[in-house]
Amino acid sequence: MTNFRTTTSSSTLPTSIWLPGPHDTATSPAFPAVLPDWAIDKIRTEFTHRPGRKPAALWRLTIHDTNAGMDARTPCTADHAPDTGDSRRTPVILAELHPDTLPVAAPHSRYGTGEQGAIDDGWPGFFHRVQRLLRPDGLLLLATRQRRDAGKLTCPLGLLIATARTAGFRYLQHVVIVHGHAVDDRIVPAPPEGAPPGLIHSDLLVLSAVHTA
Repeated sequence: MTNFRTTTSSSTLPTSIWLPGPHDTATSPAFPAVLPDWAIDKIRTEFTHRPGRKPAALWRLTIHDTNAGMDARTPCTADHAPDTGDSRRTPVILAELHPDTLPVAAPHSRYGTGEQGAIDDGWPGFFHRVQRLLRPDGLLLLATRQRRDAGKLTCPLGLLIATARTAGFRYLQHVVIVHGHAVDDRIVPAPPEGAPPGLIHSDLLVLSAVHTA
């Protein structure tokens, strides 16, 4: 697989572009997953292995919907790294939010910045609950992609980032995961099954939990 990283200034968050390698298959993920298997493997390599520390486990959440009671319907796959020796270590949490599960407009919540949220808060409450699972500087990886509304591709990233910051996360990095293969000087698209025409990538947001004393 190919990895590019770009930055435009010292104040700009780093953006990486991930392309599948020549031997990575382009199998479409089953709903509600967002990312192909090769990208999950890349996430394990990039985010669970830290210099001088044992690998962290990867908890993979696939979000079916964001209505009240969503926690009870959200499957969690615990991908434990071998020989970690400590089940209490903070995992790296990967949440895949299929675009069909996301609201078009910002939801209204009765909770403020410093409050916890509740089960009926839907996906804003989800951010609050995940933040409480992580120790300081623990990572939440948020995967989603654009969708087509009224004939136009719309991007949910701004709304998600704002909600995550309200719940106590710091936005660290943006990874563009390309659905296609590089051939000479061009990219041959290989969009996921059911994706809208014109979609060629998914987005991975890297967020760090911030805990205040």
